[in-house]
Amino acid sequence: MAAPATTPSPRLPPALGDAVRDDASLRRFLHGLPGVDQVGVEQRAAGLGTRSIKKAAKMWAIDTAISMVDLTTLEGADTPGKVRSLAAKARRPDPDNPDVPRVAAVCVYPDMVATAAGELRGTGVDVASVATAFPSGRSSLKVKLEDTAFAVDAGATEIDMVIDRGAFLSGRYGQVFDEIAQVKHACGEAHLKVILETGELVTYDNVRRASWLALLAGGDFIKTSTGKVSPAATLPVTHVMLQAVRDWRTQTGQLRGVKPAGGIRTTKDAIKYLVAVHEVAGPEWLTADLFRFGASTLLNDLLMQRRTQLAGHYSGPDYVTVD
Repeated sequence: MAAPATTPSPRLPPALGDAVRDDASLRRFLHGLPGVDQVGVEQRAAGLGTRSIKKAAKMWAIDTAISMVDLTTLEGADTPGKVRSLAAKARRPDPDNPDVPRVAAVCVYPDMVATAAGELRGTGVDVASVATAFPSGRSSLKVKLEDTAFAVDAGATEIDMVIDRGAFLSGRYGQVFDEIAQVKHACGEAHLKVILETGELVTYDNVRRASWLALLAGGDFIKTSTGKVSPAATLPVTHVMLQAVRDWRTQTGQLRGVKPAGGIRTTKDAIKYLVAVHEVAGPEWLTADLFRFGASTLLNDLLMQRRTQLAGHYSGPDYVTVD
């Protein structure tokens, strides 16, 4: 896609209620969105990825990225002890440097939410939980809503849901819309992040359509991936999603967030994403309220690079905790 200034801003349907829930209305809108210029979006992502920043700006970028991390453990072998350790790291990422900002959230399975919530109450760190039959999304709506309610009742302040990619790719847009809307309702006061699993959507046009569908249905964030499918987050895909929230704001005045997840492991990678946020969506999105990193290994590299910037030499990995 070309630079933002030349991007046509999509026109929303005249109503965002029942009138746009049926497949035909949604298909007309979603397939009427401007097509993504694959070469253009990939070239722009590559170009922004070469930007260099000065030392003072790098320290700001590192601290900003730390504050945007959703520290995550989503393994079958997770234990309460592991979650408590993760919560301690979320509260104080670098025990030797109390000025390091806390992370944005700890993300766990629903059965671990109560443990995380108990450890993080009053700290300002959110408790996020995957739900809706994560990572496949292959279950009944009843089970998905119960999964969401269980996590919220246990103390989750954010829900990361997965869309039914099979339904989306089959053109059953009304089904996907309704599931997102009903999960949003089940969230109550909790924020909803809608996982598109962009690695399974195949095309940038599908990523754009899925992004807009999630926004229309009420998602507070659109998220690239579960981290269980390759490819996960990529800069071009994130560009497309940032364009969607930027254009959504133009149409509605509402700010919605973006969360790339999976495969972002280094400070250098994180800075590329922050540059993209600033240049594609705008500086207002450079906050944990509107941009997150779904990555745990990233935090250790950010801490090491921060120590290096302060000390003037490479510190090595030994002083950071192993997740």
